[in-house]
Amino acid sequence: MHTSFFDIHQRRLIQAPMAGSQNHGLAAAVFKAGGWGSVPAAMLNAEQLQSEMLAFRSALSGHWASSTDAASFLPLNVNFFCHATPLSMPERESSWRAQLTKYFAAFGIDPQAIPAGPGREPFNEESLKLVGHFKPAVVSFHFGLPKAEWVKQLKAWGLQIWSSATTVQEAQWLAQHGADAVIAQGLEAGGHRGMFLTEDLNSQLGTMALLPQVIKAVAVPVIAAGGISSPTAVAAAKALGASAVQVGTAFLTSHEATTSALHRQALLSASAQDTALTNLFSGRPARGIVNKFMREMGPLNPDAPAFPLATAFLAPLRSAAEAQGLSDYSPLWSGQNASDCQALSAADITHKLLQGWP
Repeated sequence: MHTSFFDIHQRRLIQAPMAGSQNHGLAAAVFKAGGWGSVPAAMLNAEQLQSEMLAFRSALSGHWASSTDAASFLPLNVNFFCHATPLSMPERESSWRAQLTKYFAAFGIDPQAIPAGPGREPFNEESLKLVGHFKPAVVSFHFGLPKAEWVKQLKAWGLQIWSSATTVQEAQWLAQHGADAVIAQGLEAGGHRGMFLTEDLNSQLGTMALLPQVIKAVAVPVIAAGGISSPTAVAAAKALGASAVQVGTAFLTSHEATTSALHRQALLSASAQDTALTNLFSGRPARGIVNKFMREMGPLNPDAPAFPLATAFLAPLRSAAEAQGLSDYSPLWSGQNASDCQALSAADITHKLLQGWP
């Protein structure tokens, strides 16, 4: 039996996977309120991911009809990155350490003692094995799709495959290579851009410009993402033909999110009006609230190590600054419209947003 999210579940609001700001608790709360929850796996090892899926299944006890054809599937979207792990570039990394010396010195950090690290792992054999065991109804990807044989296996298990597209060309590629649904990620979206066929930021469109073009170009369902934080925005996406909407930023200040206190404070302040795409924190363009580090280094810096190697360099700075109550070196991911962020339960946020999709 193949699970079809759009035909069987009729849940049109998807909580975006937000690594570092949530766990299974948010996903379960959204599901119970009538939406579709997601768990981000890019920063989890196999043991942690297994724990998350077990906890999600436990949290949904009694909330998932065992009599349905989809009962054998975990009603969850598990999201993976599928980037190629870059080769180490010692000269570039050494140069970046040198540029950050003044920042390290301010906190008494020895830049040479910072170990290089991948930061985020792509979808791999171990991921595939876990997914096959737990069978989440949806497996979604950022930065394209994994190798064809893995896509084929996921489909053989009856799982839905979704992936993000930031251009019409990416949407067409995804549809041609096995995606069951395309997430049209507009330029307004917070967090990492899902771009994978181009690195040209001039190719990136706003949600309401990208969405109708993608719908016209592909035959699979299209999910709208980016800047959707109110019932009115949900209704607008629906009117343009979206099969569902994916919402991230609005859930960052929910009670169930694990968003840090400093990040929450920024989202609920006037500073959230100023966001930019930056590669400083990971090596790839991602949208976040502008802070001291972004202003001084330039949000898009060609010297930053390749994704995801840049992550390791900022980790000790972020930790030291946050210990002093400063978010100067923290990735404050946010979409362009955080004005609707409120400190509410995930259920309240879900119910409010679903008013736009009666």
